[in-house]
Amino acid sequence: MGKGNYFCSCPFDFFWNCRKTTDTPVICGRWKGRDPRAEIDMTKNRGLSFYKRKKKISPALVREIFSWIFGIGAAVFIAVVLNIFLGVTTNVVGVSMEPTLYNGQLIFINSFVYQISSPKAGDVVVFLPNGNENTHYYVKRVAAVPGDKVLIQGGILYVNGEVSPWVTEKLLDPGIAANEFTLGSEEYFCIGDNPGNSEDSRSANIGPVKETDIIGKAWFHASCEEMGMGLVK
Repeated sequence: MGKGNYFCSCPFDFFWNCRKTTDTPVICGRWKGRDPRAEIDMTKNRGLSFYKRKKKISPALVREIFSWIFGIGAAVFIAVVLNIFLGVTTNVVGVSMEPTLYNGQLIFINSFVYQISSPKAGDVVVFLPNGNENTHYYVKRVAAVPGDKVLIQGGILYVNGEVSPWVTEKLLDPGIAANEFTLGSEEYFCIGDNPGNSEDSRSANIGPVKETDIIGKAWFHASCEEMGMGLVK
């Protein structure tokens, strides 16, 4: 053997004992021509390979999970939409909204729309007069909105000095609108499409309708003897 080389047939731990006592490379009979430390590392790596393997998630399983999530979300969304648009209904009482709606006709109420916007002139709204929960729902058309000036003169409804397009019949009873007044914040002047047979905002018992008393917008009506089903216009 050359200088600085040690040949031995010792057990493996002896090799390490030898290695600890010298900085000179050791050539062992068992490991001649190979680096025993590399062999040790490879052995350890093979032993731990089971733990190092990453678990693979099946794409089919991922698709199934997402399909379940989507299905549940869609079901909840549909339920909420149906509850908003179909969950609140009422029947028209009286003839005040003819020929738009008829007595006893079933209507569907959108109770959500006025959570994100305010009623507009021309909307057919459902409300409780003065918030009275002991009476039936009133169904009328909005003729004037907050800030508008209202006056009924000569049987004609004027809003801000102009003839209202929402009342086409002559108003024989002007009620509280005989003298011009301005609607306050969140107040609406509502009147029936058949004003000669309508108790509405002209009456001192009802007056301007507060937005907080409005249940929602009538948007769809069922069929009746006089007409078929359709959107409320």
